[in-house]
Amino acid sequence: MPLYRDEAVVLRTHKLGEADRIVTMLSHYNGQIRAVAKGVRKTGSKFGSRLEPFMVVDVQLYEGKNLDTVSQVETLSSYGAEIVKDYATYTAATAMVETAEKLTGDVSTPQQYLLLLGGLRALSRQEHDSSLILDSYLLRALSVAGWAPNFGDCAICSKSGPHRAFVLQLGGVVCPDCKPAGAATMSEETAALLGALLSGDWGVADASSEGSRANAAGIVAAYSQWHIERGLKSLQHVERT
Repeated sequence: MPLYRDEAVVLRTHKLGEADRIVTMLSHYNGQIRAVAKGVRKTGSKFGSRLEPFMVVDVQLYEGKNLDTVSQVETLSSYGAEIVKDYATYTAATAMVETAEKLTGDVSTPQQYLLLLGGLRALSRQEHDSSLILDSYLLRALSVAGWAPNFGDCAICSKSGPHRAFVLQLGGVVCPDCKPAGAATMSEETAALLGALLSGDWGVADASSEGSRANAAGIVAAYSQWHIERGLKSLQHVERT
């Protein structure tokens, strides 16, 4: 069996037999990896605690037919320990790893890996409000996947913005002349916040009001659910402040 090594973020785990686990990871260079970690549920396991969700690891694996096998693990960053201390942070991180799992496959996706890594690091350090970090991550992850939202010019006639109506099916804002019935309407502050979350302008994002954050979160959630097959189950548990 070929042996290979990569760095990865642990997305989720589930039990296998009496002492093993199947670990799903997003790696830097090998895309999504599903591997068996043998004996990690035993008390004396050398690396059981290193293969928990939100951990960043340097992992060595044997390639298998259906599942690879973990042979060695070293911790690179222990974000999980800080993330699980706060419920809002934990639920945001859970939504992020679920998104990463659904947007990636076994093809190399370095951008998605680095984006998730940065998001988890920001959550663990509480650099910004957890809801803002989550919404920024969702918009950027969807953009990398090919569904970049447009919060600038009209998605139909290209008239210069800002515009206040957002159409999910078009993936962007539309001007008053092109606005279809039922389009979501937002305030100028909400529109500015969405653009800031997408571009990473944290000065604007951090200064936003609770009302605009709530409105932006609703639009981001709807846009994410629209594009991600079977939706994101964890979003319903996210604690919004």
